[in-house]
Amino acid sequence: MPQVSLGVKPPTTAGHLARTRQVTFRRRLERWVLTMTKTLHGAALPRRLVTVLIAALFSLTLALNPMSAPNANADVSARVGLNAMYIAAAQRGVPYRYGGASPRTGFDCSGLAMYAYARVGRSIPRVAQQQYLATIRIGASARRQGDLVFFYTGRTVYHVGIYAGGGYMIDAPHTGTVVRLERIWTSQVLYGRVR
Repeated sequence: MPQVSLGVKPPTTAGHLARTRQVTFRRRLERWVLTMTKTLHGAALPRRLVTVLIAALFSLTLALNPMSAPNANADVSARVGLNAMYIAAAQRGVPYRYGGASPRTGFDCSGLAMYAYARVGRSIPRVAQQQYLATIRIGASARRQGDLVFFYTGRTVYHVGIYAGGGYMIDAPHTGTVVRLERIWTSQVLYGRVR
């Protein structure tokens, strides 16, 4: 029997997967709140206390999972990322130094990102893998200047740069080089936005 196509492709983008996770998370949260509501209402607690507890738990859950907010990217100022990019660009020519995180001693890739964001008042972890885990994941189509560009192999992030626009980034690539503007050399990258 021939298969009939309705002309609809199943969504396979990273954005779809993120939305699917958000929907799953919200449904689980709603079931949990419903269960807690029944449990707490069944107990001999005052109605106002039950309402406050449920609201507090819901707020805490949203705070711990910012991607469950309808538009998490809207909460992050574009100016912060842009200023961090300008600070990183001002470090061009500073030598690469493994473990370095200042213009005096030199920079490695994650040290440059940490330094630039610290100068605009944002604290991010020291190493690239932890920086990736601390950012809001965004798709390539949503990237903007100042977002972090993460290079990975398998499940390990091994390099980070600061997106400069037009397929370029500012980074401290490796020993023997300096902080520089360079083209993103592969499509095996992930983008993260600092909160």
